Amino acid sequence: MPRVKRAVHSKKKRRAILTQAKGYYSARSRRYRVAKEQVQHSGVYAYRDRRDRKGQFRRLWITRIGAAARAGGMTYSTFVHGLGAAGVDLDRRALADLAVRDPAAFEQLIAAAKGGLESESEAREKAARPKRPRAKATASAGS
Repeated sequence: MPRVKRAVHSKKKRRAILTQAKGYYSARSRRYRVAKEQVQHSGVYAYRDRRDRKGQFRRLWITRIGAAARAGGMTYSTFVHGLGAAGVDLDRRALADLAVRDPAAFEQLIAAAKGGLESESEAREKAARPKRPRAKATASAGS
């Protein structure tokens, strides 16, 4: 079997890891074994936190929408429910942007949500009313 000399390739691999570990503290940026572990952990953290960032933004949007809705006399949940009942289909990112940048438009959305809640409650009351029984139709003699 031929002899395999790995010096060039292994040094290249180590240099790549140490380059990635540049800026880490102490031995994590200098010693290959420690740097390799830290680079691997850093990749795991980056993967996890890229997904977590989406949840953080959603929480921020909900906070902004809730604050603007409370300023208009509604809670966040009733506001979102009222928008759904009114048939307004905007995502939380767009709603938060409107709440921060265009308060007048957000006030119109609050009015639409209140209107949607009112129409929904009217429909619920109408459905809850007892129906009067109709008189039975008599069969005609001709047939």
